[in-house]
Amino acid sequence: MSEFAFDVSIENFEAQVLIPADTVPVVVDFWAPWCQPCQTLKPMLEKLAEEYKGRFLLAKVNSDENPELAQHFGVRSIPSVKVLFQGQLVDEFNGALPESQVREFLDRIALPAGPEHADLRQVAAGLVAEGKLEEALATLVQASQANPQDQAIQLDAVEVLMQLGRNDEAKQLLGGDYANEAERANALRARLALLDGAADIAPLEAKLAANADDHATRLELSKAYAAQGRFREALEAALEVVRRDRFFDQGAGRAAILSLFEALNGEQYDDLVREFRRKLSATLN
Repeated sequence: MSEFAFDVSIENFEAQVLIPADTVPVVVDFWAPWCQPCQTLKPMLEKLAEEYKGRFLLAKVNSDENPELAQHFGVRSIPSVKVLFQGQLVDEFNGALPESQVREFLDRIALPAGPEHADLRQVAAGLVAEGKLEEALATLVQASQANPQDQAIQLDAVEVLMQLGRNDEAKQLLGGDYANEAERANALRARLALLDGAADIAPLEAKLAANADDHATRLELSKAYAAQGRFREALEAALEVVRRDRFFDQGAGRAAILSLFEALNGEQYDDLVREFRRKLSATLN
């Protein structure tokens, strides 16, 4: 068993793939013993994992033995390669590509040969966890200067700016092209748009207490909760509109929930989004 390439199953997928993927890209290779192209691609990936020395990790999944994992990742043919990094599916390909193309693919997703910027990202994440946001931002600026093409670092900085309340700067930074991080960038744009709903919550709550069927006020309250980062309460308020009148304002309650789902895209809010997707489905059905 290699340090950089290993077999995984549904039982150890979280420990071997999801947790390491917070800090290093994990290439997940779905294969099967009977698959001839897999017998070409798998050893090639194993060789390259050793060559790249930890710039990515290779997780090998026997799709015959782990059909649940294959189904979860939408694997319809093998070999199928998925790349997970920081809670996102960041890239993928199907079939046994020539080694030159596989190298090009890995060069796009692997950490840089020097670990400096990756280490700085980890330092910044630690500073954020400690509440030292200004120091975290300065560290991310340093990391971005060392690797200006790394869009993930820039989006880290956007998140810190938003936590600092420097939304104009965050919006300006989000104006760039994030082709390699499109899903995360769109989620941050949606989350930033929620801040336009900032309002004094107390008067809205009082108004709603006087008339529980004031759906427009309840949706305003949902926006105000979201602007304060109170996302569960924001979702509950919008869902209550759906429960009381799913057709109000052409389905505005459902639209508000879907906007929140978009803004909360990312591993940090996965459990919350899954919970409210189930609740919304149950309400509509």
